[in-house]
Amino acid sequence: MTKKIIKTGVLSFGMSGQLFHSPFLEVHSGFELMAVVERTTKKAKEIYPHIKSYDSVEALLLDPEIELVVVNTPNFTHFDFAKKALNANKHVLVEKPFCVTTEEANELFSLAREKGKHILPYQNRRYDSDFLSVKEVLDSGKLGTLVEAHFRYDRYRHHIGPKVAKETPVPGSGLLYDLGPHLLDAAIALFGNPIEWRKNTGQFRPNTQVDDYAHIHLVYPEGFQVFITMSMLVVEPQASFVLNGSKGSYIKQRTDIQETQLLAGMSPNHPDFGREDTNKNGILYTINEKGEKEQEETASITSNYLHLFDDVYKTIVDGISYPVGEEDILQQLEILEA
Repeated sequence: MTKKIIKTGVLSFGMSGQLFHSPFLEVHSGFELMAVVERTTKKAKEIYPHIKSYDSVEALLLDPEIELVVVNTPNFTHFDFAKKALNANKHVLVEKPFCVTTEEANELFSLAREKGKHILPYQNRRYDSDFLSVKEVLDSGKLGTLVEAHFRYDRYRHHIGPKVAKETPVPGSGLLYDLGPHLLDAAIALFGNPIEWRKNTGQFRPNTQVDDYAHIHLVYPEGFQVFITMSMLVVEPQASFVLNGSKGSYIKQRTDIQETQLLAGMSPNHPDFGREDTNKNGILYTINEKGEKEQEETASITSNYLHLFDDVYKTIVDGISYPVGEEDILQQLEILEA
């Protein structure tokens, strides 16, 4: 039997289109990178000569051959473009944040069901080696009963960036909506929905119009606490994952190894793709039967966003449930927009 190939169009060829979508669609056996929207320069056509380069989103959506549309445009456009794609009878893969409000998300999920199409969130950080390593340690039970977890995303960028959609007060702008979806999704994927939360944001860079600091405190049953922090003004990044339990502690640095390799031109099907350096290994601290502290270095799991596209394919073609559910997204957005 001939394998189904999903013909796919990407709505933008900025950083996400160039790094996080096109290279994977190009090498994955279940997809054909068929078209990209490029309003001005035609960079995609130079890299992928076989594709169609459309001047507008509307033109791409009119292409009857395209079955899946990747919405990777500015945050405030996600709802509108995803809705147009569904109305054009396309499946949709939406970059984070899925949209800006729960009301928008509910409308898109309802429309997808009405049209008999899938609309799927692109939460790629579930497929990172640091997240997968944390999940492995949690699943091992070596930490015992969880007491607290700290998730961080630290950057240092004192200046105001050039991207208007991120740096001006439009819906979905600011650091909370930029990095919050990654960290909230990690917490929801690992621990489920919190029973309550509190949130603070701040503006610290000179002349900033949007939040460049955010902190979210999630409370879970039996007193388990999760603290999520993201900042644009951390000169020395701290550990990205710190988990403390009744039997041990685990510390893991953030590793954007896939992004680094993609920027260097490495293909996702290279044998070394997604493999971390050993100096990025996590450290597990436990107490032995003698009451002595023991330290164990945990090897990082090799990661690849091709597995995300595996899951997209299985959902569209085989009807297998997608790992990021509607309830996950609605909980995430409820916290972001509160």
